[in-house]
Amino acid sequence: MEKNGRQVGIAAIGMTLIVISGGIDLSVGPVIALTTVVIALLLQRGHSATTSALGGVAAAAGCGLITSQIITRLKIPPFIATLGMWASVRGLAKEFADNSTVYPPSTWHNTWLDGLLQTLPPGKRWMLVPSGVWLMIVSALVVALMLRYTRLGRHIIAVGSNEQTARLCGVRVERVKFIVYVLGAAFAGLAGIVEFSYISTGDPTTRSGAELDVIAAVFIGGASISGGHGSIFGSLVGAVMMSMLDNGCTKMDWANSRQQIATGVIIIIAVALDRLRHPPELKG
Repeated sequence: MEKNGRQVGIAAIGMTLIVISGGIDLSVGPVIALTTVVIALLLQRGHSATTSALGGVAAAAGCGLITSQIITRLKIPPFIATLGMWASVRGLAKEFADNSTVYPPSTWHNTWLDGLLQTLPPGKRWMLVPSGVWLMIVSALVVALMLRYTRLGRHIIAVGSNEQTARLCGVRVERVKFIVYVLGAAFAGLAGIVEFSYISTGDPTTRSGAELDVIAAVFIGGASISGGHGSIFGSLVGAVMMSMLDNGCTKMDWANSRQQIATGVIIIIAVALDRLRHPPELKG
């Protein structure tokens, strides 16, 4: 998987939870950018790599918390709520960065944060793949097991399958939505850590359009736009396919505009196939 594909794969884990619950999140790209800015600012202030990374994820999770409250308390549809957050979080990242790139001190290169995407040195070949890939694999495994074997996982699927029926069965729908949006943003924050390791700066403009790649990966992986269906590992396969598309377009020297067209077409095809598998009139 290409380096950018790892960010998409990690963010797609959280997006899968949101889509299974019947929602959507358009603010992934700005949340990743905000995470890189927060990490860089904390490093500038002398905090350790671990503290800075945790601060970045906490900022990302805070965005998810706000999104969940807008959706559950103000009853605003997820598409509109997260579209508003897309603009607001991108603007917030630019404000924090003072509309410029944030450069952390060079000392951070001697920490674990710098090695997430690096080729393994001879002494660490036993790891097989870089630690950033292991972060994605372990996260996917934990979330997949949660979906399959825990009550929370069953409740997420139930809310996405039929929210009213789930409510009548005693599922705390608002609590489930709160959890999935916070988790979704937190995984975008983890993707932001990997992104920071890749670009080495806090960039408030980075990962523009990443939400399209992440959403496409989830739908390619078999998630239903109507909710109730989805696969964590299917989403990772989708992320690999999006990474291959990115790499293929680069090798063919295609302009970014053509890649965006291809991504849009892939999303439309994936949703159309989902409609054929799960017709709206049969839901519930």
